[in-house]
Amino acid sequence: MSKFFSDRYASLAPYVPGEQPKEKKYIKLNTNESPFPPSKRAQKYAAAELKKLMLYPDPDCKGLTKAIANRYGVEEGQVIVNNGSDETLYFAFLAYCDKKRPAVFMDITYGFYKVFAEFTGCKYVEVPLNSDFSVPVDKLKKTKGTIFLANPNAPTGLALSKSTIEEIVAADRDRVVVVDEAYVDFGGESCVSLTEKYDNLLVTQTFSKSRSLAGARLGFGIADKGIIADLQRIKYSTNPYNVNRTTAAAGLCAMEDEKYFSSNCEKIQSTRTWTKTQLEDLGFTVTDSKANFLFAKSEKIGGEELYVALKENGVLVRHFTAEKIKDYNRITIGSQKEMQILVDKIKTILEAKQCELLKS
Repeated sequence: MSKFFSDRYASLAPYVPGEQPKEKKYIKLNTNESPFPPSKRAQKYAAAELKKLMLYPDPDCKGLTKAIANRYGVEEGQVIVNNGSDETLYFAFLAYCDKKRPAVFMDITYGFYKVFAEFTGCKYVEVPLNSDFSVPVDKLKKTKGTIFLANPNAPTGLALSKSTIEEIVAADRDRVVVVDEAYVDFGGESCVSLTEKYDNLLVTQTFSKSRSLAGARLGFGIADKGIIADLQRIKYSTNPYNVNRTTAAAGLCAMEDEKYFSSNCEKIQSTRTWTKTQLEDLGFTVTDSKANFLFAKSEKIGGEELYVALKENGVLVRHFTAEKIKDYNRITIGSQKEMQILVDKIKTILEAKQCELLKS
């Protein structure tokens, strides 16, 4: 860093995105992107907006906001559209966390929560997951502060039921609970309907995973109108034109193309089930993921060793170094062909490992 950098951020540890390699062709199973392209209609509408790029986009994304509201059965005033769900989460940290109101999140979860907490200068509490990676619900209900809960969680893929989430929300109506549903479309249970009952609940979702728009950067939040008004105030105080014209157009079509969306989600879930079975047959322990990825470990090879070996064989997965999960790798569900290659590569790696052990 330069000598001019503010002391305020000198100790900040930034979020580390998954690898986006350019030097070699890999099968990318490391950043939870969709293996399917955006719908043809979404591509067409986004391309049409290129002719209007000399004009600012609609800061309220009215057409897209209406489509989201219609899709989830809420009023337009209960929806905010932002530059990825990360931005919605960031706004929530700014709005509802400070030195008096700590942010509360799991110790093993989406890495950006801790980054946002440190960046905004708020206090935070990391609640340890249970040994089986489940959320300690009773403890969470008693912990004071604004709760940020990824459901399904990342990188474990485990999900809480809507009724359990409701228990957490109802336990303290004087605090905000943010439920990050980035992966909910792959088998989780959405809590959007609870926003009609609880004015302290914010649900965020993204177009990056199930709607094939990771490169467009688009997300949204649904909550009581009061919470949305809070987030809009933050948005209009930072960057009101945060969603560009082409992204908004692609998002509108992606939201309306329900058949294409549902079909892709079903294919990913089916491939996830197949891959889980294959890995278990190879002796892996695999969590019961409700996301578009698997979280797996093997007693036959270390997590980092497998990650490196797969990379050398042209397959990228995500490895984390935290002590609790260092034996695991997070594996994005790609196409059926890509997952077959993954399984074949793992078989080859394990066979080679076994041969080395026998020689020694």
